[in-house]
Amino acid sequence: MTAIRVVIVDDQALIRTGMRMVVDSQDDLRVVGEAGDGIEALKVLRTTTADIVLMDVRMPRLDGVEATRQLLERPNPPRVIVLTTFDLDEHAFGALQAGASGFLLKDAPAEDLIAAIRTVAAGDAVIAPSATRRLLDRVASRLPSGGTTQPDRFARLTEREREVLLEVASGASNAEIAGRLFLSEATVKTHVGRILAKLGLRDRVQVVVLAYESGLIQPGP
Repeated sequence: MTAIRVVIVDDQALIRTGMRMVVDSQDDLRVVGEAGDGIEALKVLRTTTADIVLMDVRMPRLDGVEATRQLLERPNPPRVIVLTTFDLDEHAFGALQAGASGFLLKDAPAEDLIAAIRTVAAGDAVIAPSATRRLLDRVASRLPSGGTTQPDRFARLTEREREVLLEVASGASNAEIAGRLFLSEATVKTHVGRILAKLGLRDRVQVVVLAYESGLIQPGP
């Protein structure tokens, strides 16, 4: 079994040390690099191959939002999990817009950190979807007005795919979508994959962001 390669980026050495201990305690995870800010992270990741980057959102010199944006402009970039102190951090939303695959609280239990790394490495970017929805509701007033997306972009979707997209954008899991639309989870997963491919998105978090930015989903409880 090939270990999932992880790079930890945080300006506090103690936090990096703690996360390294958690990650390296698992047979299928391995820390391959560390950095204390965004500039150092981009330098490390030029010469270090990683699958997952744990990226602190608030750092000196270059913060996690801009570091994520620059990193994901590179060919075949790793996936990014943003680390934040509280779940309504507006900087975390900026990182999601930049292409991060989700965010995780710094004080999350060790098992949640491990599960998040494995989940994102497997290509399923659902990390606390309800928290993602709360975050987007919080910053919705800063989003562009609805209709900024090309009108034909969603026209590529079938009626069923559009239904699934709206469920994903609401923060629903595959199991929840299957129950609401009377589908199997395997079928939901297939629909999600097709939606991502047709819309040119990397993962489910980007579906949520796009739905808000385009006005398909309106802020609400």
